[in-house]
Amino acid sequence: MDKNIKIMLADDSAFMRNILKDILISAGYSNFSECSNGRECLEMLKSDKPALLLLDMIMPEITGMDVLKQMEKNVKVLVISAIGQNEMINEAKTNGALGYIVKPFENPQVIQEVERVLAI
Repeated sequence: MDKNIKIMLADDSAFMRNILKDILISAGYSNFSECSNGRECLEMLKSDKPALLLLDMIMPEITGMDVLKQMEKNVKVLVISAIGQNEMINEAKTNGALGYIVKPFENPQVIQEVERVLAI
């Protein structure tokens, strides 16, 4: 598996983006872009062309769900969601998400889910 693929981290919390990045770096990934709201995410998707988007559902300006609905479907998407948001997770899958990571998450869970989706 190519560990140099570009991964976009879309979360309004810089702390959460850093945690995810640290987990992915520990697994050998090194090529990241980051955005902090849905509008920025949609703009960056056009130019950055990531292979994978880790997308928080609750973001300012444009929600993660609206990003899913508006983006081109050429990027693999993993949704980041809090426990108890099953309805939102199911809607995200209907709109193209290939999986989800539930907060709070464990490092092995993140790596396993990222590698599963990248292998699709």
